[in-house]
Amino acid sequence: MRVLVLGIGNILFGDEGIGVHLSNYLKVNFAFTSSEHSVEFIDGGTLAQALIPLIVEYDYVLMLDSVDVHNGKIGDVYSFPFSALPEQVTWAGSAHEVEMLQTLRMTQILGDLPPLHIIGIIPKIIGEDTTFALSQELLAQFPTMEQAALNHLQSLGFHIKRIGSTPIQVIADNSYKGY
Repeated sequence: MRVLVLGIGNILFGDEGIGVHLSNYLKVNFAFTSSEHSVEFIDGGTLAQALIPLIVEYDYVLMLDSVDVHNGKIGDVYSFPFSALPEQVTWAGSAHEVEMLQTLRMTQILGDLPPLHIIGIIPKIIGEDTTFALSQELLAQFPTMEQAALNHLQSLGFHIKRIGSTPIQVIADNSYKGY
């Protein structure tokens, strides 16, 4: 099985880039091995519909993103299959989230969407100023999001070994360079 870990978000707006940052963080700090599966880590940024040809090439997708949740608080982490999208997840926090949701629904309607699981965290309100800095609220809950992603990949049959210790803020500060 070919697994795609797809980081979504705008890295220029702090917490909104957490999906991309977590994908890069996993790629840099862990080795994932399996005798049956392969995994690739991709920065999907805010490309939404442009990602369709990529998404449909995989057997399984783990999408990492920021989410907006009715009555949620900054730093809350949610993990769910796209096929069981919780009602309280509104995905209305930013334009990229709405467009990504529409992209996934369109791909699903066409019958091309592979099984997809989402791990998301509620970001701090995104301002008009660009920044690579992640909020203290998000940083405090980042280990929960990290562990959710690692647990999910392990449940797919990957053996996971820590190979680095680059902090998430350092990853965020350098995501624009690519990993």
